[in-house]
Parts: sequence; structure tokens; C-alpha cells
Amino acid sequence: MTGQDRRRVLVTGGSKGIGRAILRRLSEDGYRAVGIARTRPADLHPDEEFYECDLTDADVTRRLVETLAEDAPFYGLVNNVAMAPLTSLEDCSVQDMLDAFQLNVIATLVCTQAVLPGMKRLGGGRVINFSSRAALGKENRTAYSATKAGLIGMTRTWALELAPYGITVNVIAPGPIETDGYREGNLPDDPRTKALLASIPLKRVGAPTEIANTVSYLMNDLTGFMTGQTLYIDGGMTISAVKIA
Repeated sequence: MTGQDRRRVLVTGGSKGIGRAILRRLSEDGYRAVGIARTRPADLHPDEEFYECDLTDADVTRRLVETLAEDAPFYGLVNNVAMAPLTSLEDCSVQDMLDAFQLNVIATLVCTQAVLPGMKRLGGGRVINFSSRAALGKENRTAYSATKAGLIGMTRTWALELAPYGITVNVIAPGPIETDGYREGNLPDDPRTKALLASIPLKRVGAPTEIANTVSYLMNDLTGFMTGQTLYIDGGMTISAVKIA
């Protein structure tokens, strides 16, 4: 199979962490994985397709994704990019809410709208949106929880609208994942880190590759009967009665 024959998949926020792992896994699966993010990955390979884009700028993002989709339609879209303001209710500002909404919700909307005509021409496709376990509630995450809960509602609506075209739309909602951001904010000896680990039934945080494996599963033809669903990949936190620190 040539490069032009392989199905294209677009991954937002693909420069590091979970997004980087997703790009690698999809490439291993044989897809033409295309990444976009504000900055290029430090370990970008010469044969990788990657574009720099400020995803908080809806107009710039739409133009880029529409241009990429004109070159060849995308079969899959992984809306992974996100930001998480860490503020209490008292300290959460209107700007915090607007910033989180712009990146977590508007960028998802714009990218999906831009790839949709091509998916319809292909006669099917996969849209995977990223929410979070925090959508169910987490202290000091007002803006983040609100936007991530909103993504679940959007996904269920889109699943209904796009089902006639053979396009499935699902959500992955990770719990704590061992990315650079997690390690920077959760020092091993910090009591809050220990309390967090104690609240996870599996007693560990997840790996980016485990999230990438779930993306691979949802992208597969064999999962074409699943749509509008939210998969919590969180080590059992959503079923635990332990208070989350």
C-alpha cells in the first residue's frame, strides 16, 4: 500500500505527551498520521507530516485544516489539544473560562467542521474527542471541567447527526497520565501525589501509550458500531469511592 492509499488521520496537540504517542501509534498502524500543534515536536522525524498552528486562533486553524483536507480527505480526526487552568472557584476568572473554551471546545468544533466534507465523500470516518475524568468533577478545575463536560455533550449530538454518513464520534476521557505535565505538577514525595495514587484502584497512573492504544481501537473498522460513547481510561477512578485529592 502506498502513502497516498493510506487513510489520513489528523491529530491536534500532537507535539508531546498523549498526542505524540497517538501519532506514533497511528503511524505504526499504517495510517498517514498528520500532526498539528503550536510547536513542532523536539523528536520530529524527517518523514513525519507536522504543521505548526495556534489552535486558539479559530480562523487560522480552519484555513489550515481545510487546506490539508483539500490535498486529501481525512478518514480520522483526533481532537486531543487542551488546556487546564488550575484555579479555585473564587479565583476562576471569566478569561480563564474563555481561554479554556477557545482551545478545548472551539478548536474541536472548527477542526471537525473542516474535515467533515471529506469524510462524507469517503463515505465514513472516525472522530475521537478528548474529554477527561475531571468532567465528572474535580477541585480547582472549574474551566477545565466545564469544557470537558461540554465536549461529551457535543460528541453525543454529533454522533446522532453523523451516523447517516457512516461517521462515528466517540470520547476518550483519561484520568492521570504520566506526561511531562503530570510529572511537573505531581512530585513523588508530595502528599497530594500520594493521595492521588491512593485514590486510583490500580494504584498507578496511566501511560500515554495506553491512551494511544484506545485511539487505535476506536479508529479500527471493527469498532464501527460504537458511537456517542465515553471511554474513561482512569485506572478505575470513576468507580472508586475514595475522595480524589
